[in-house]
Formats: sequence, C-alpha cells, structure tokens
Amino acid sequence: MVAVLERPAVSAQLEPLLRALQRLDSLLGRAVETATDVYGPEAATDPHRGLHISPSEVQRLLDREPGKPVLWRERDDSPETEQAWEGSRLASLQGIFGLSPFDMDLVLLALAPEIDLRYERLYAYLQDDVTRKRPTVDLALNLLCSSAAVKLTRRRRFAPEAPLIRHRVLRLSADPHQPGAPLLARYLELDEQIVRFLLAEPGLDPRLAPVCERIEPAGASERIPIEKEVTRRLHRLVSSARRDRRALRVYFHGPCCAAARKVAEAVAAETTAPLLAADCSRLDTTEAELGKLGELAEILVREARLGAAVLYLEDVDALRGAERPARLERLLDILSEHRGVALLSGTRPWTASGRVPLDVVCVPLPVPAFAQRRACWSHHLAEADGELNARDLDTLASRFRLTAGQIAAAFGAAGEQARWRGGRARPTLDDLFAAARDQTGQNLAPLTQKVRTIHTWDDIVLSEDVAAQLRELCQRIVHRRRVLSEWGFDGKLSQGKGVAALFAGPSGTGKTMAAGVLARELGLDLYRIDLAAVVSKYIGETEKNLDRIFIAAESANAILFFDEADALFGKRSEVRDSHDRYANIEIAYLLQKMEDYDGVAILATNLRQNLDEAFVRRLACIVAFPFPDEELRRRIWHRIWPREARLADDVDLDSLAHRFKLTGGNIKNIALASAFLAAEDGDAVSAEHLLHATRREYQKMGKVLTD
Repeated sequence: MVAVLERPAVSAQLEPLLRALQRLDSLLGRAVETATDVYGPEAATDPHRGLHISPSEVQRLLDREPGKPVLWRERDDSPETEQAWEGSRLASLQGIFGLSPFDMDLVLLALAPEIDLRYERLYAYLQDDVTRKRPTVDLALNLLCSSAAVKLTRRRRFAPEAPLIRHRVLRLSADPHQPGAPLLARYLELDEQIVRFLLAEPGLDPRLAPVCERIEPAGASERIPIEKEVTRRLHRLVSSARRDRRALRVYFHGPCCAAARKVAEAVAAETTAPLLAADCSRLDTTEAELGKLGELAEILVREARLGAAVLYLEDVDALRGAERPARLERLLDILSEHRGVALLSGTRPWTASGRVPLDVVCVPLPVPAFAQRRACWSHHLAEADGELNARDLDTLASRFRLTAGQIAAAFGAAGEQARWRGGRARPTLDDLFAAARDQTGQNLAPLTQKVRTIHTWDDIVLSEDVAAQLRELCQRIVHRRRVLSEWGFDGKLSQGKGVAALFAGPSGTGKTMAAGVLARELGLDLYRIDLAAVVSKYIGETEKNLDRIFIAAESANAILFFDEADALFGKRSEVRDSHDRYANIEIAYLLQKMEDYDGVAILATNLRQNLDEAFVRRLACIVAFPFPDEELRRRIWHRIWPREARLADDVDLDSLAHRFKLTGGNIKNIALASAFLAAEDGDAVSAEHLLHATRREYQKMGKVLTD
C-alpha cells in the first residue's frame, strides 16, 4: 500500500498571496501564447535564441508598431479576482503606501521569483533573452498595458515621486554590464523588507537589528514613573491618533528622559501595539556600515508602518551637534512623512529643525519629586520584604534625586551586596546609600577626581566655632527639602537654591579634610574639579568644560569641590586687551552657573582676598580655617597616631605642640616620616625620629630649624 503524503496546511496569511500568483500565472500563460506569434515559431526550438539576431527577426522588429505592448491580451479581472487579497498583507501594503492596482501587479511580478525560481525562466523566455531572469520595466509594460498610449502613461508609475519609488518599495536596478541603460531596460527589484513582510517572515529587517528592537505588547504594563495625569493624556492622544490614522509626534525631554523608554513601552502596551525602539546613538555610529543615515531612517519608518508599530527614537541628542547638523534634519524630514505615532526622547528642549516643521507635543520628564521618589523606594522595600524606618526613607528620597529606573537598579545592587554577606540578608541603609551613589557621577569622571572620604568628625581637629559652622552647613543640606518645598521658599526663589560654601585658610589647615567629613556625614560622593582638564587656552573651551561639569553634577547627587578656587573664581580686572575681556567673560559665566546650580559646591582657597566679591554674595557660608593655636596643635599631635603605632617613652607630644608652630598638614607629614624612620630602625617612634622628621619638614618650607 502506497502512503499518501498529506499536504501541509498553508498559512492563512499566505493563501491570498498564492491566489494572486495563480492570477499571475494566467497572465503569463496568455503572454507565452502571444510570444509564440510575436517571436515566430522557431523561437521555441532555436537553442541560441536571444544570443543572436537573425535577418528575419530584424524584419519583424521593423514591421512592429512603435511602443506597442507585444505581450498584451485581454484580461479577466472580475471583482472576485480583484478582491482575492482583501484582508491580506498585499492589501495592507496597498493601503499603507497608496498603491494602485497597476502598482500591485508590479509588486507581484517582482515578488514571484522570491517564491518560485520557475518565474525566472518564464521571464527570460518572454523577454527573449536567457540572461534576463528578472522582470524589467519593459516586460511589465508589455504585460500590463493595452496600447502604446497606455504604456507611455504608465511610465509615470516609475518616476521618483511615484509611491512605489518614493517609499522605496520597489527599486529600479540597472544591469552593471549596461551602464546608462534606458528606463525600460531596468529591473524591478523589491526591497528586502517588503519581501519579508509579504512572506510573513518573523523578526526585524537585518539592516535594523544593530540599532533597534521590536517589543511586543505585554498586556498589563509596569508602573509608569510619571504622573498619572500625564499617562492618561498620553494614552488618549496615542489611541486617538491610531484610530484616526493620523500622525502624532511626542517628545519626552528632561533629566529623567531615561524613563521615557518605560513610558513608551507602557503607552504601546495600553494601545495593544508593538513598540519599535531605536537608539539614535547606535543609529549614528552604524551609518558608515549601513549607508546613508537617511536610507536607514527610511527603513526604520517603513518597518513601523508595515508592522503597525509605535515608533520610539531614543536619545535624539546623539544626532545633534554643530559638527554635522544635517543628521537630525535628515531624520526629521523622513519622520515628517510618517503617518503613524512616533515617540522621541532627549535631555534638551525641542528645537525646530528639518525642512518640514514637525507638530510635536513636548512632554517634560523632570526628576521625580520627593513624594514619588519616596513611594518608589517604599515600593521596592515592600516587594523585598525589607524594613526601613520613616526617617531613613525620607533621607534616602531627599538626599538622592534619582529616577525610578535608577532607584530600581540601586535597590537591586544593594540586595546583591546584602546576599554577598551571606544568606538572604536584607540590605542595610549603608548598602542603599552606597548603591544610590553608584547610580550617579559617571558623567563627572572625565573632568573631576573622586575623593575617597574616610575621615569622620572624630578625626578632624577644629575650633568650636569652625566645627559649629560646618555642622550648620551640614544641617542646611539635610533640611533643604523641608525648607524649600514644605515651607514654601521654593516659590520665593528663582535662583540660588543650591548650597555653595567657601573654605578659606592657609594650606594644611583642614579644608579638604573638612569637605570629606561633610561628604561622609551626608552619604554623598565628593568630586574634586580637575583644573588641568577644565581650564583651556582656547577661547570658549573653559566655559564648555564648566558647562559639562555643572550639567553632570545636577544629576550626580554629589558634592563639587573646587580646590584652589581662586584660579577660577578670581577678581575681574579692568579691560586693557582681548585677554582681559575673555578672562572677565569666563568669570561672569561662572557667576551665572553658580547662581543657577541647584546642588552642593564647596570652594577652597588659601587666598580669600583674590576672590571676586560677586562670588562671596552667592555663598551660603564662609568658613575660615585659621592657623591652629597651641591647644589645637596639641590635639592634632595626639589624634594623628593610629592605634597600632608605638611611641617611645621619650616622646612628649605636648612639648612638640608648644615648640613648633605647624599646621595639621605639616604635623601629618612629620608623623608619617617619623614612622618610616622608626620602621628602618625596627623600633618605636622616638623623640629623635620626630625631631629629624620635623627638621626635614622645615627644610621643605624653606625654614631653618636650629638646635
């Protein structure tokens, strides 16, 4: 008994396509019958047909009417035949790009060899040339046009502004062996993206894979990290635009633009549409590999149209810049032709660009307010079954101005750190503080140096008044939210909401150490400004570097430390030449940035008198670090030694404090140098070691220490 193989079920999406190909077969069958009459009976038997031209063939060509479609025969295009692909991908393609029935016939002619190679042989026979296996414009016109006049009219469907060509659905490729070939000799070639769409092949176009991803709607979306009213409006706008099939462009901007990705995913999910998310920074870097940026953008927009997806362009700022301004303009020109929903995100406000202005709905995404940040921390704690008292939760939310995504990442990192300690330990407040600090500050690295903060209040020796000023400064930072937000001072101040302090005093009196103590007490990172990287001899570069620092510091949740601040914040001088004028411009720019800066900045200088008075007005407080008196020196001498260090019996620290007038920095150097001398002798630190180290320290200062 012979087994009968069951024919596999054809996908419902492909059945209309197969029916359309059957219609094409009928058309080609009639054309083959006509070709026998046109090319002569010997055409079917001549093995060299198409490779040479006989005299009889020349005569037939001369006798033919100019422009006559030689392969035309009457067609049976009944309504049932025309409606064969309704509801299919062919119908979708026709509707999306506004294609005519003639255009769809061209699409079928070009698509057929992608499904069955027998069409190549048929096309070669009908074109009377074995090398022409793909349909040409001439073959299409001969098959689909009833007269020479119709042929001339239908040539317009191959013009650059015609839908097939303008949307790059179809390309007219020339034979490389026939440069300068006329339009009729060009081949019809479907774009790879169109072929994949019509054949219902899964996945993204390979040209888009490096720069974007397709996210299918996931039903219930995650909690969106923006206000509910904004979410409601977005949902209404997107739903209305998709229902009415009109264009909508929404631009998310602000320091919290990283949250725009989750917003876009949630909006797409609520409208049951897939999201096509593209990273503009990667779009730009792959331009050299994938051709012109415009071509790749066209493929991206077309992918969104074919898949009925919400288009999301992330990090539009990556395409901005004075060096190559045409990049963003070209992208926006292509986007202006997109009749669907497009979401964009960036940190900068929207500026009109491109030849065709876009109607853009701008949605600011600022850093979440304190209440939102607190609720986010509380949400993650509840999910992890963690515990944190209300005061610590307030401290976390107020101290670190993080986005919802950063809070989630920080909580995850803190949890991993807790598990590293053993078992299923819950993250502590220190874990959460450390993880929150790690979420920010990366953008400050190129122009700053992160200072390791190891000292506490017990390590620093200060007078009572100086210590009180430092604690008051710390309290000012701790209670900023309450005073500005809850007590209403935020509405009274347009500028000057940051905290800027000046530490002034001789070198070695503890200014840097005090900044570190403050940072450690507040749980914040301390970044020292690298003057060598900031100050530039080129006009305008210093201002650009400072702008980068202040922008990065806004979201870094860190303390900026300007050491040797008089180098940047010096007094403005009388303008005698261009150098003075530009130096004054730098100082004026710094004054503006300090006024606008909303974070914490500490300036340290040995020469307070060199600072411009305009800076002094903008400071929250000025802390003077005086040269230490004998009592302070005594306390420094006693506290400088680690517990593990051994001192000989002949060491009299009180006598050292009385005899040598030194700063804390000098005393630290002497203690360390004497320890190395003692290590060489293999004994405890003795008075002789200390006196020898003191003499060396005086030599460094250019002073002579007598016996």
